[in-house]
Amino acid sequence: MSKAPLVVIGAGGTGGHMFPASAFAAEMKKRGWRVGLMTDERGRKYTDGFPADWIMNVKAATFASKRPDKVIAAGLKILSGIGAAKKKLKAEQTMLVAGFGGYPAFPALAAAKRAGIPIIIHDQNAVLGRVNRVFASRARIVACGFERLDHLPASAQARKHVVGNPVREPILAVRNLPYPDLSEQTPMNLLVTGGSQGARLFGEVIPSAIAQLPETLRKRLHVVQQVREEQLTDVQAHYEAAGVHAELSPFFSNMAERLANAHFVIARSGASSVTELAVVGRPSLLIPLAIAMDDHQTGNAETLKAAGGADVISEADFTPERTAAILEERLSDAEGLQNRAQAAASVGRFNAASELADLAEGVVQSA
Repeated sequence: MSKAPLVVIGAGGTGGHMFPASAFAAEMKKRGWRVGLMTDERGRKYTDGFPADWIMNVKAATFASKRPDKVIAAGLKILSGIGAAKKKLKAEQTMLVAGFGGYPAFPALAAAKRAGIPIIIHDQNAVLGRVNRVFASRARIVACGFERLDHLPASAQARKHVVGNPVREPILAVRNLPYPDLSEQTPMNLLVTGGSQGARLFGEVIPSAIAQLPETLRKRLHVVQQVREEQLTDVQAHYEAAGVHAELSPFFSNMAERLANAHFVIARSGASSVTELAVVGRPSLLIPLAIAMDDHQTGNAETLKAAGGADVISEADFTPERTAAILEERLSDAEGLQNRAQAAASVGRFNAASELADLAEGVVQSA
């Protein structure tokens, strides 16, 4: 009995790369494919529940350092990773390799290129990532999360397909829930999710901003906020002094439920965050991460901003005063919140995993 066809996914580094890869893997498994994953130690942290038949750690590195000895060491590590990946691809009779970004994706894509195995890539952001730029000209498909895709080579423009970002099942499960009731008697739910690189700044600015809101608003607020462990005591004290009910934690496992219950969201504008806000349809205030590579988070936020579903302010303007002004305006207008929720939902793409799987199968059929 012949084995089912195999797609190998190369991804890693952050959840922003791994979560869409996981959603794509789940779709391919539904269609009868075997799925392999090549990542590294960092990416391995996000593989709990990843629907793969096997997961292989490959050696990967970045050339970020300018020191010659580190550049040489990185090069040797990458070559070792490519060699190991090529052996595995051949042994498993791989039909297709799909890259989802992050430097741990490089060995799998490079090995596929050397072995003559077709490759496709998916970029979650509005700016093509560094690894995906290397392979865009050779990829059969360049799929992306947003209409805007900066740094895409001219030779790859004809193979660009806007599919959106594959979304995890828990988020899809709540996308049809209505916007929460917002009568004057109900609490107003504010969700603040900063991500690993954003929570510290959010813990410093947002409690001070909320303390500046009128008392009538503060009394209605129920804040759910992601806060770094070392900030919990201080942030809790700020909210208690302001008379605001707050639920704080470094991590929330039921983010889909929290998002569904939110009347307003404050977040970074990573690709997954922007996509999930649009899929569920929730109004937001987005603060792009200033150190993000090529300022891609500002590009990500543009879709929601243009639709009228989000306010966007830079880190430089992210002050308690500016934030308080935006919150007071938005939270005082129930009808406006509902309209902004609908605007966000109007740009939501929730079939990305299926559309990407269609493209992947089309590549194999035409090979």
